[in-house]
Amino acid sequence: MTDIYVDGDACPVREEIYRVATRLQLNVFVVSNGSRPIRPPGMSNVSMILVGDSADAADDWIAERIGATDVCVTSDIPLASRCLKKGARVVSPTGKRWTEANIGNALAGRDIARHLRELGEITGGPAPLTKQDRSRFLSALDTAVQAASRAAVRS
Repeated sequence: MTDIYVDGDACPVREEIYRVATRLQLNVFVVSNGSRPIRPPGMSNVSMILVGDSADAADDWIAERIGATDVCVTSDIPLASRCLKKGARVVSPTGKRWTEANIGNALAGRDIARHLRELGEITGGPAPLTKQDRSRFLSALDTAVQAASRAAVRS
């Protein structure tokens, strides 16, 4: 059985995930450290998981439980890397599919960006999601869930 794990605190596509999961009858675990209140959707297939307030508590909870037949939705590149090492499929809220082939460059780029922020060269956060991002996300999520479901059937 495929489950969807959501790095919930800053996830802008939770509603889209809930719709897909309901249509495909999948369980969703929305993991949060409580820094931003998330309203439970009142759906039996969606579990809200509140973890401790340490910086990596939500990441640790997901990485400890996710398996090769599951999907993670996150914009956190180190968490994406940890999930890929467990064999899971990983999708960002903008529809980027993280793979073993592209995660190394993403980790390196993250380190460079952090350094530039420390120097004051980069300011601001990520751009707001566009309709195209949401559409790309839904397509990538569907592809990841289908691949994970096929893997679940084979195992």
